[in-house]
Formats: sequence, C-alpha cells, structure tokens
Amino acid sequence: MDKILEDTAVELLRRAASELRREYVEAIYKAMEKCEGSIGRSQLDAIIRNIELARKSSEPICQDTGIIGFIVRMGEDFPVRAGLRDILVRATRRATEEIPLRPNAVDLFKGNTGDNVGPGIPIIDLELVEGDELELTAFPKGGGSSNVAAHAMITPGLGLRGVKRFVVESVARAGSLGCPPYFIGVGIGGTEDRCMLLAKKALLKPFQVRNPDPNIAALEEELLQRVNELGIGVMGLGEGPTALDLHVEAAARHPATMPVGVVMSCWALRHATAKVTREGRVHHL
Repeated sequence: MDKILEDTAVELLRRAASELRREYVEAIYKAMEKCEGSIGRSQLDAIIRNIELARKSSEPICQDTGIIGFIVRMGEDFPVRAGLRDILVRATRRATEEIPLRPNAVDLFKGNTGDNVGPGIPIIDLELVEGDELELTAFPKGGGSSNVAAHAMITPGLGLRGVKRFVVESVARAGSLGCPPYFIGVGIGGTEDRCMLLAKKALLKPFQVRNPDPNIAALEEELLQRVNELGIGVMGLGEGPTALDLHVEAAARHPATMPVGVVMSCWALRHATAKVTREGRVHHL
C-alpha cells in the first residue's frame, strides 16, 4: 500500500503540473471568443498554446511549479495512517526529479533544499472522515499568486459590506501581479488562520458551480461581477476577464471578530485528485 500511495502522489503531481483541467481550458477558449480587444485575445491565445504544449509533452505548464501541498480526506478505516507524511515526502522528492519540478522549498537559514522538501513542506492538510478510502489531492501553489493573497480582521459592525469592500480592494491591489485571469477563493469567519484555509479550499470548489446556500451563492455572483468590473483583464492589460470564477467558504466566528481571507490563483489553477481504496485500487477523479 505504501508504494501505491507514493506512486499515486507522484502521478497526481505530474497531472497537476502539466494538465490543466478541461473545464478551465474551455473557459479560457470562451473568454478568447468573447474578448473584443486584440491584445487580450493574443494573450489568451498564448495561454492556450502554452496549455497544449504542456499537455502534449507532459511538462510543467509554468516554470514556477509551486510549493507542494496535499489535501487528504482519510477514511477512519483506511490501513495507512501515521506513515502517510513519510510517503508524501518521498513522493515529493521523486516528483521533483522525475517530472521534473523546480525546487521551491527554501529553509529559513539553509536556503533552497533542492528537493521541494523542508520544514513543514510538503504542506499536508488532513481531514478524518468515515469509511475506508483515502482521497488525495495534489495542490501545488505558485509564488506569484500567493504573494497577492490578503487577510484582514474586519470590524464586525461593517458586516458583509466590509467583507465585499475588502475582497474587491484586495483584487484591485493585486492587479496584474498574480497573472490574471484569476481564480479567487474567499474565506469568511472562523479564526485568523482558519479563514485563509477556507479561502484556499474554496479555490477547489467545482468550477462555476455556486454554493448550495443561496445567500452565499448570491455573494459569489456579486463579488465575481464586481471583480470583473475592475477591468484589470488578462495579464493586467485591460482586456478580457479579470477572474474566471470566485467561490466563498464561510464558517461561524467569534462575535468580536470578522476574519476574511482572499486567496488567488493565476489562470493555471493546478490540482489533481484520486481516491485509493482499502484494497489499493486507484481511481483518478
């Protein structure tokens, strides 16, 4: 089972790095068809050619292959438990050499580790669930879009008005720095750290599928519209979409706090997921 999990993690990192999800590619094609300006169309065309070359050659879409992260939903009866971190560390080292991935893990005192592994890296977010299967998502996150993430503890009295203003202002400040068109995740509530994790997980929600809570769904639609009205456009050139999608994840909060997190991805929102059964069968999702 250890070898199956390791091989699966390596393959997920390869897919995430080199194969952009089909629904994202289709959205970029549609954006190019709708774009009225020649500059925006040329940039979107370059993105599409980049995607096609990466898929054909099975090479990374971007030279920045990201900080390596995994999101794990582990069934309580799955046979591997404590050894999972060591498995994912080995997979990260293998993927760095075999795909290859650019070494991006930098130790505070020693510098670049050379293998994408370091203190706290790869990042592993683990959730224990019912059942005997393991769902593993590889989610490498580039540095450029991470640099424009934003966090605030808004005065609770400002309510949703303050949340909306902060989200729109955060995207406006980001401008072209994170390589738009963006995917945007917004986390509201929880604590000062939890809202950022909510925002990051919001990026992985089903593309252009609104939240089942009608209030949150309406907020997603409003924020996506307001963000695109900023006119940042593709690569900040003022033409084409500023954001392809926006999702909100919300949690309860302390009455004295209103935590808000905004996490953005560039157009290359890279992730890949597989389920592994207790018997070792792998199903790529």
